[in-house]
Amino acid sequence: MRGNRVDPGELCRAVESYLCRKNDGHLIRIVGPAFELVCGWAAAGIPLRVVERGIDRRHLRYHARGPKRHPLRIEYCEADVLNLFDEWKRAVGLSTAAGVMEEPPGAPRVDEAGTEGRPGGARSRRSLAAHLDDLAARLSAWDAPPGAAVLESVLQDARAAVEAARSGGRTLRGEARRRTLERLAELDRRLPAAARADAGDDVLRELREEAQRSLEAFRSRMAAATFASALEAATDRLLAEHFKLPRLTFD
Repeated sequence: MRGNRVDPGELCRAVESYLCRKNDGHLIRIVGPAFELVCGWAAAGIPLRVVERGIDRRHLRYHARGPKRHPLRIEYCEADVLNLFDEWKRAVGLSTAAGVMEEPPGAPRVDEAGTEGRPGGARSRRSLAAHLDDLAARLSAWDAPPGAAVLESVLQDARAAVEAARSGGRTLRGEARRRTLERLAELDRRLPAAARADAGDDVLRELREEAQRSLEAFRSRMAAATFASALEAATDRLLAEHFKLPRLTFD
């Protein structure tokens, strides 16, 4: 960081290092148009973690059909990075333009590969049945890390809720649908507190510091209360990523 801005050189070096790891050691230099692209991200205040998740999204799709002859370049990741930056701003309560509160902070979740949302940032509408099938698979695959008893309890309740909903058939209507949606939303609201309880002081402090760094570029435009709310939401976002928590709410 430089003052309250993302340092372009620091971001470029970090992106080079991350791309090298994603490309199995093949170093991709951030020069020329790629340098200008990443400098633009720095000027916009895009946190490194958001850029990394954008690279992860693109990497999954890039290699979905097998090995490639050429390594993944940062230019290929631009759309994913920008989509995730918009998601991040909404999640922590930042306006896309003014850097002020736009809507209540959310608690985004990540998938089993550790990437947020859907590939490419698409927001296509899925059916509730498809959401429940996806949740059942993710909850079945989720292994509680040592000491995560509170999270395991909440996710066990989520497993039971999902299985009960799925046992009623592919289509939920009326009161059954309403109860299912309310139950999933209620369990989703319990996850941030459970993650904080299980994270431990050291992890929580580290993620809170990272969340604060990610917001520094916007701090001068935010009231103290707005910044405090955004900081809590950004910390919850990192906790969700740390524990690879699925999003339970259907929306």
